[in-house]
Amino acid sequence: MPQESIAQTIALIGPPAAGKSRVGKRLAKLLHVPFIDTDAVVVSEHGPIADIFAEHGEPYFRERERIAVAAALRRPGVVSLGGGAVLDPETQADLAATRVVLLTVRAEAIARRITNGKRPLITDLESWKRLVDARSDLYNSLADYTADTSTRPIDTIVQEIAAWVEGTQKEGHA
Repeated sequence: MPQESIAQTIALIGPPAAGKSRVGKRLAKLLHVPFIDTDAVVVSEHGPIADIFAEHGEPYFRERERIAVAAALRRPGVVSLGGGAVLDPETQADLAATRVVLLTVRAEAIARRITNGKRPLITDLESWKRLVDARSDLYNSLADYTADTSTRPIDTIVQEIAAWVEGTQKEGHA
């Protein structure tokens, strides 16, 4: 895969627990670029997301998330966005100028990934399904490339995304 780093930003979007952080870290390493997890940025600056939701509510969290996303998308590298970050119209506009990879995952593969209690909008598999159903059209409309993370090895997924990135670079796409 590429030895020289890419000049553009690659944004990873998708539902909670689709593997955006895991895939993003490995993709950034493979492409020799920085990795930014916008949820991690919010946590480092404001504390655990579940606590932010409990103490200040979702709108307050979304404002902090928007600031982190806007800053991250201005820099080249791989950026993992929180599952709901795409709900913001300004983020949607920013993503229009970015290569966007949608990571999807089937419900059967998600149960073990959502049991850690770190996701305030996800309390069980049914709440995850409702959230994904509500957002899937938006996710699909923003995506330039889609990869399912349900059962395939993460390194295979990362290799395929890297090959797509390299292809879009040669074709001269943003």
